Formats: sequence, C-alpha cells, structure tokens
Amino acid sequence: MSSYMYYLLPAIGGYTLTSLFFLKNPQLLHKKKRTAFYATHISHRGGGGERIENTMEAFTNAVDCGTELLELDCHLTRDGHVIVSHDENLHRQTGRDVDVSDLNLEELPLYKDRLEVTFYDGRYSTGTDRKFPLLEDVFRKFPHTPVNTEIKEDNERLIKEVSSLVKKYNREDITVWASMKSHILKKCRKENPSMPFMFSVPRGVQLLLLYYCGLLPFTPLPESFLQMYLPCVINRTYIPSSPIMRNRIVTYLMEKLMLPSALLKHLVERGIQVQLFVCNEDQDFQTAFSLGATGVMTDYPSRLRDYLRSHPPPRPPPSQ
Repeated sequence: MSSYMYYLLPAIGGYTLTSLFFLKNPQLLHKKKRTAFYATHISHRGGGGERIENTMEAFTNAVDCGTELLELDCHLTRDGHVIVSHDENLHRQTGRDVDVSDLNLEELPLYKDRLEVTFYDGRYSTGTDRKFPLLEDVFRKFPHTPVNTEIKEDNERLIKEVSSLVKKYNREDITVWASMKSHILKKCRKENPSMPFMFSVPRGVQLLLLYYCGLLPFTPLPESFLQMYLPCVINRTYIPSSPIMRNRIVTYLMEKLMLPSALLKHLVERGIQVQLFVCNEDQDFQTAFSLGATGVMTDYPSRLRDYLRSHPPPRPPPSQ
C-alpha cells in the first residue's frame, strides 16, 4: 500500500498544481471569446418592476434607462405568431386559465392592470401598455439592442420561427439562445448555430463539477454566457416561507459553493460573461459585482442605472 502512495501522492499533487496554474492562466490553453456585445445592465422581462413585464412599454423604459441586454421569453400562438410572454399559461398574467398555444394572436387577453413582481415579494408593477407584443415588434423597434431570447418549451416550430426572425433582422450576433433545458438548447443551436448561447441548468451543474474536480481548465466551453441566480435574492424574496433557506449562514455557504470567485474569474478570463439575477436592491447589485459578475439582471432598470452611475464596475479591455 505504501508503494502505491509513493506514486499516487506526487501524481495528485502535480495534477492539482497544473490545474490551478491553468485555472489562473486559461489563455494558455483557450482562445478568449469575443462576443459582439458586453452587457453590464440587463433588464429582466424588460424591467418588469417598473412597467408590466415583457410589454413594449417595459422594453422602451429599459432601453431609455441604458439597458445593454433585454431578457425575454417566447411562445407560439395557435396561428403561428411568436409572442413575448414568460408563461405559456396566461392565468398569472391575465387571470384567464388558457395557454398561448390555444389562442390566435387576436384572441390574446390583456395583462392585469396590476401585476406582482415575481422575484420581489409584495411588489407590483403597473403600466398603460397591457398587450403581449410580437417578438418581431421588439426586433423592429430596437434593432441594435441585444436580446436574450429564452425558449421554455420543446417546440421545434417555435425555435424555427425565432431563428427566422433573427435572420430576417440580421441580428444573429446580438441575439442569445437561452433555455434552462439542455435538450431544448441543443435544438436551438442546431437550428441556428451562428447565435451565441448560454449555459443550461444541467451544463451549469456540470461546470461546477468540472471546477471542483480540477478538470475545468482543460475543458472547452462553447457557451458565451453564464446566468445564475444570486442565492441571497432567491432565499430572501422567492421562497420567504423557508426559514432554513433564509438563514444567512446557509446563504453564505450557497454563494461560496455555487459562485466561487476563482471560477467566475476563470470564466471571465475566457471571455464568458457572468450575469447574476434577479437583483432589485443596491445591496444585491453590490453583492453580485463583488462576487465577480460582469452583469446584473434586474426588474428595476432605473435603479440599476443609478447604481452603476455611482459604482461603475470595471469594463473589459477592447477586443484586439
């Protein structure tokens, strides 16, 4: 047994040191990604805390506040129109228990005149615009604004229609494929491989495993964006009935486990943008950037704008 340890310990030590070296110097193994845009200010559902989520009024307000990336979700109506809506079932948003896919475009109901902000317990948004917009309307009105399009349902027709609109408006480099599910994201990439894309949830878990096993420095990463929940936000505002999850020690350990600074720094050095959400208070913005985020996603674009004016984060050097 001792003879095995004689060889095993140096091998483990050498592997660990090599992994740490390339973790801190990823440019020696990987070419740095160069995305067409860099987003520090990101508006969740178009800034659904200041205007009704995912409406043209919300998107306009967010862009006026200087947002650098609009985050939105897409679904397909029965007659084949791609609309912007977070939910497939419209009960939460409109009060009607009906699916988008069961309605034609002209049959879509209006949003409620007062809508609760999902990640900010007890807060509501209002607005004069209560219509579900077409994705094409967003692309047409904001031709130079990057958009993060999340595909929530396994619908190949929806994926094809989104890709077709992206090509029609010549915005493949500033429109991001996003999905929490790997098999959906795989179909998105197959349909339009020119668009940048984010980590799915399974890929995010795999990323953490690669990091803790020391394999991450040697592994190619095709993704350009990592979007992750900020644990303190989820614990404080999204699951307020769980005293264990709201415990500060639990939150601290989750942040250290899920968002180790060395991991985030490594990703940034490889040109992968790290975006944390959903941050709606100054303390959340500060926490996200202190952890190493390159961007913050918020329901309150004007609040994030004001924070960034007084606390400008470092920007990456221009592409060579």
